[in-house]
Amino acid sequence: MERSPLWPGQALALEVQRVLYQGRSRFQDILVFDSRAHGRVLVLDGAIQVTERDEFAYQEMITHLPMFAHPRPERVLVVGGGDGGVLREVLRHDAVDKMLEKVVLCELDEDVIRVSRDYLPGVSGGALDGTNAKVSIAIMDGAAFMQQHQSQFDVIITDSSDPLGPAESLYQEPFFRSMYAALREGGIACVQGESFWLHLDLIVSVVRILRSIFDVVEYASASVPTYPSGQIGFLLCGKGTVWRNGGRPRHAARRPSEKLQRHLRYYSPEMHESAFVLPPFVEKAIAGALQHPLEAS
Repeated sequence: MERSPLWPGQALALEVQRVLYQGRSRFQDILVFDSRAHGRVLVLDGAIQVTERDEFAYQEMITHLPMFAHPRPERVLVVGGGDGGVLREVLRHDAVDKMLEKVVLCELDEDVIRVSRDYLPGVSGGALDGTNAKVSIAIMDGAAFMQQHQSQFDVIITDSSDPLGPAESLYQEPFFRSMYAALREGGIACVQGESFWLHLDLIVSVVRILRSIFDVVEYASASVPTYPSGQIGFLLCGKGTVWRNGGRPRHAARRPSEKLQRHLRYYSPEMHESAFVLPPFVEKAIAGALQHPLEAS
């Protein structure tokens, strides 16, 4: 049963058929089990991260929203994402369109990569096996990595857990400033944006920080049944003249080829556009945050 101080008074229960792995890394508790209804499940510090049944919805949207909003994403950084699902989706752009030059997975907890590779190989689809020369893995703090690699990436995707424990710093101003600095001109970042049903105040706070740094910030939404409330958001943030002159992540710069689209189960050009259509109460709250960005510290 999943409980968290981020959603007090609520819980999500999955029937466990068999525990496959249970241990503690330097940073967090890691659990993998087979469930009755959702296949194999990865849990970090008591919070569900991945289930085989619905992981594709999250992985495809957090990846392809920024990737297709950029006209030619050649250099991509994934911060977090040790299960390999986002990396799997990023590499689809190279398997079909041959446009990637370099992809870096920067994960703080090496044990998440190891456990995911051993017990959830289908999530990464071989992306973690070390055979792709364009992929490198850095085991280190994401902010430190970005500070060392300024103006190097077209797309940065932060595939983080909720802002507790080791992921808390990934929602703070210093991290976002490091992200901005690591983007190239015209680059776009995508941050896991929480649920507007449960965390609208947190979303507003993060949007205010992001808008004080980036040239454009937009919130997109997707449905993922095993995330709290069944909804998860993504914050897309642009750097550079194209965004200052009216470019918006909601307007895709490219469309999937027919071959690539055949591999996708959730993302499509139509889903890209519709993801940015929000309920009025959410739209109003985010619009207010965009009009009142955090003052520079």
